[in-house]
Amino acid sequence: MHKLVLQTDFGLQDGAVNAMYGVAYKVEPELSINDLTHEIAPYHIHDASYRLLQSAAYWPAGTVFVSVVDPGVGSNRRSVVAKLKTGQLIITPDNGTLTYAADYIGIEALRVIDEDTERLAGSSESHTFHGRDVYVYNGARLASGQQTFETIGQPADPKTVTRFFLERPTQDATTISGTIDILDIRFGSLWTNIPSSFFKEWQIAYGQTLLVTIEYEQAVRYQETVVFGRSFAQVDPLAPVLYINSLLHVGLGLNLASFAETFNIGTGTEWKITIKKEK
Repeated sequence: MHKLVLQTDFGLQDGAVNAMYGVAYKVEPELSINDLTHEIAPYHIHDASYRLLQSAAYWPAGTVFVSVVDPGVGSNRRSVVAKLKTGQLIITPDNGTLTYAADYIGIEALRVIDEDTERLAGSSESHTFHGRDVYVYNGARLASGQQTFETIGQPADPKTVTRFFLERPTQDATTISGTIDILDIRFGSLWTNIPSSFFKEWQIAYGQTLLVTIEYEQAVRYQETVVFGRSFAQVDPLAPVLYINSLLHVGLGLNLASFAETFNIGTGTEWKITIKKEK
């Protein structure tokens, strides 16, 4: 039996997540069910995709992730199961949720679920809660071994997975450019798409300072000289620091404060960050 991990944008203020747990336990009472998060902002497919990247590869091969951020529920969007090259399974709407996993980890194989036949018994008249009726039901069957990846749904080409646009970071002799992908939400640090390898190629040492500029819609929202530190403790309280985050990308934060709130910084491809060597 494998672990089952749930992610949604449902929150915990009503019974939706609890109902999903109930369906999973009806399939197999001994299942180990875990939560990635249920606090994805409503309809925010990008963040759901990133949080899967943040966690999926750290779980054992065979772990089944159910991710339900599904603004198109009941439409003709596909329901799919992706097998990652690291062995985990993700069952989700095919609406862009698999973008980061496909790009950074790779999808080995893909299956398309038949929503009419592969669903919770007695749920055929409901078309707005596929998280309960399709995704967690099939996720529990996969995790418990009652269903296998090879026998669920029909095979599909992994290249057909729906993806949203991911901006690529760039680097030359003096400038690194990227975007702010997401926040380290609780602490307000910025996580960029700039890989740590860019700093290695520049041979940036801890304690070195770099000029950081953040722009949104071509307007400068932040520009300061910032030290590169091993951790937040390398700088004084409330001081900014560049660091390498847990996914080995460049982060930007404040020691003991929220960078995002302090400087009113958001996330997404419209938020550009450039890092320059000081002259």
